[in-house]
Amino acid sequence: MTAALPVLIVLTSLVPACITFFLAQDSHTLRNGLNLCGAALKLGLIVWMLFAVAGGASYEATLTLAPGLVMLLRVDALALLFISLSATLWFLTTIYAIAYFGTKAELSRFFGFFSLCVAATTGLALSGSLISFFIFFELLTLSTWPLVAHKQDKPSMAAARAYLAYALPGSVALLWAIIWLESATGPVLFTDPPDLSALDPATLRAIFALFMIGLGVKAALVPLHGWLPAAMAAPAPVSALLHAVAVVKAGAFGVVRIIYDVFGAGTVLALGVGGPLALLASLTIIWGSLRALQQGEIKKRLAYSTVSQVSYIVLGAALASPLAMIGGLVHLIHQGLMKITLFFCAGIYDERAGVKTIAGLNGMGWRLPWTSVCFSLGAMGMIGLPPLAGFVSKFYLGLGGLEAGAPWVLGVLVASTLLNAAYFLPLLYRLWFLPADDTATGDERAPALVVPAVVTAAAAVGVGLLAASPISPLGWATLIVTREYGP
Repeated sequence: MTAALPVLIVLTSLVPACITFFLAQDSHTLRNGLNLCGAALKLGLIVWMLFAVAGGASYEATLTLAPGLVMLLRVDALALLFISLSATLWFLTTIYAIAYFGTKAELSRFFGFFSLCVAATTGLALSGSLISFFIFFELLTLSTWPLVAHKQDKPSMAAARAYLAYALPGSVALLWAIIWLESATGPVLFTDPPDLSALDPATLRAIFALFMIGLGVKAALVPLHGWLPAAMAAPAPVSALLHAVAVVKAGAFGVVRIIYDVFGAGTVLALGVGGPLALLASLTIIWGSLRALQQGEIKKRLAYSTVSQVSYIVLGAALASPLAMIGGLVHLIHQGLMKITLFFCAGIYDERAGVKTIAGLNGMGWRLPWTSVCFSLGAMGMIGLPPLAGFVSKFYLGLGGLEAGAPWVLGVLVASTLLNAAYFLPLLYRLWFLPADDTATGDERAPALVVPAVVTAAAAVGVGLLAASPISPLGWATLIVTREYGP
């Protein structure tokens, strides 16, 4: 049974995906029920395993694809951190997407790739070897491309082409790094870090750089970030999935795996590659915020905010100090909750009020109060106001910077916070303090759209207020660092 559980978790998304592709367009009840049941089952399994793994249990499934080629799925504390986020938000996004699309065309195709994307994300999180990680990493690329192109209009197709133009060279770099490393060390399992002594420092630095290029595309590190703002041509549920659950988080999660489970924090520091990566992450944090300031569309501003915010995770990993890593790991959850709230709200403004631009937000706080309160909480969390989730992440990253002997990190966090305020506070001012246009309309008579935003906004507040609890994301991130990456 313990060997079957990792496979079963993947199948809770993969089976609904495969069935959904063959359903008739008008099979709304069956399609919706199938995807909701799969999401609920996955969430239930993960909640059960969280308690088991916290108590020291482990689950592992191995499939030998060829001599020396092992597909390994393993449930560890780090994997559960990622898939608990993806499972929770997948369930809520499924509810949101069902209401968002209604009876529009091509929904069997959409929900098929939607569930396939989550299956790929789940497999990537559970991967216990480099080759397993690469297989699911590529499946994620292939399953998200049709979601970006879903509308099939010119902007969507252009965005999908841009995504592949970035993703495929990144995949080449990642595969090159894996082949180069494993040709010297043999198959790399995350539970058994490879012996790197056969490779000279210059070679290890080159391999590390290839890994960071391959993963940096999905993590949207500058200058590999251009595909992400373009992908905002996709529908709101896809934007929420890309920014909070799947692609960008897969890249950041991969950076953590490579630094801590392949090279090791000590080797990263000895090679001197952590510092340049931390500087690149810091550049991305500031650049993304500056670009966000220049955007007039709500989703574009949120997209550049993601470019900035996801690099907090990379920064925490690159600093290679325990407190910084806790800050980076907890931000993986916190950013997901805050950002999906913002994208849910952006979709509601568009669908229920026809508002796509920042100028159109004037007075919407009083026309769509639930949505606007949720948007305000998500924005204030991103700024880092206490006691919201974003404050906890930034606090630990700041402590981690001091612990790592890099006090300049505090300057990056302060600058980022000020820029966050500069591009979010004007939106909140428009929502609550400027009068609406006489022709403005809008209502919230769509509970299945509004409730997911309320739940994620409440969660973003709750994980900040209850950060000291051992079952909070901060408590789980601390458990990961002390149990798996401690001295």
